[in-house]
Amino acid sequence: MVEARKACDLTLAAAVVEPVATIASAVIDAAAQTTDVNLFKLPHQESSDGLRRPGDSMTKVEILSRRALNRALLARQLLLERAQISAADALEHLVGMQAQAPLAPYVGLWTRLESFAPDDLVKLINDRAAVRIALMRSTIHLVTATDCLALRGVVQPALTRQLAGTFGGRLAGLDLTEVAVAGRKRVEEQASTLHLLGRSLNELWPDRDPDALANAVRNLVPLVQLPPRGIWGSGGVARHTSAEKWIGRSVAQELAPHSMVLRYLTAFGPATVADVQTWSGLSGLTAVMQQLRPQLRTFRDEHGRTLFDVTEGLLPDAETQAPPRFLPEYDNALVGHSDRTRIIDPAHRTRVFMKGALLVDGFVLGAWEIARKQPTPTLTIELFSRLPRH
Repeated sequence: MVEARKACDLTLAAAVVEPVATIASAVIDAAAQTTDVNLFKLPHQESSDGLRRPGDSMTKVEILSRRALNRALLARQLLLERAQISAADALEHLVGMQAQAPLAPYVGLWTRLESFAPDDLVKLINDRAAVRIALMRSTIHLVTATDCLALRGVVQPALTRQLAGTFGGRLAGLDLTEVAVAGRKRVEEQASTLHLLGRSLNELWPDRDPDALANAVRNLVPLVQLPPRGIWGSGGVARHTSAEKWIGRSVAQELAPHSMVLRYLTAFGPATVADVQTWSGLSGLTAVMQQLRPQLRTFRDEHGRTLFDVTEGLLPDAETQAPPRFLPEYDNALVGHSDRTRIIDPAHRTRVFMKGALLVDGFVLGAWEIARKQPTPTLTIELFSRLPRH
């Protein structure tokens, strides 16, 4: 059975602060359609037809085509079928959502979940059950509080390396532990923007760049951004305090990336070592993958590269139909691999870098954005090629 979602749902996905009044009806119809084949399964649910799992003869296929990898990614990213799970469960399944654009996770969850309303995510953030924090690739992600504490220590090497690469010259000779301690004390006494934090620290180190000092704290102390930042219909500047102060629990001491890598493969696999490193920002994961290899299955892509995968990972048939989907800017489905050709043509990558992406037949075929012109904001869709006839 095909169920048409209401046009106001498309408005929710597209509008950043106001509803959209002008939308091509054909796009509404296309994006509204879903099929009744539930390709996302929680562990306690039965498999759907067309999914390859351990014990199925098709799991023995060694080479996966670009299209097969696309369908695997869509299924695991909840983009083949909207999932009937909570926003919190989706955040954990996806290992967080990129949130440089503060409201992007609302669009990303709308496009993935069967019954999502903005207030679902607003409540998680206001209740301190979900937080905005620098994690993978040193970029802001929206994650559950549990994942914030579990992942921050694991990705700390990437944050430290990014700090050295960007601000190393301006921080040379400083005791960064002292800077981190001083910065933590200030944001725990009073939540602060990075700008004001830098000015405050500049009083202790007057010969140093305030921006560099503030970013040293950002990368060395687990700072979360407080609401109303990231709140639908509200918003505000990014004020920071420590994760421990905000959540009331300590960051996990487990620093090994093995568990995080397995979760990545569940949500993004099958994938190469380079893919995992690109998504996480960590380097030197070859040894980790070799340690995990006894519990993984492997494939090869069309270029002969080894793909690692969890044994329970979904592998839909390559010809599985994929409904149109709107993705927000910076969505991890678009940037979570070193080789992104499984979802986007290299020629199109820069065209959706700061815009939303439109998926047609599983691949990026266009970009979308909101023109906030008064009195009526308008959704604009730019197609990169003709829509397929089927």
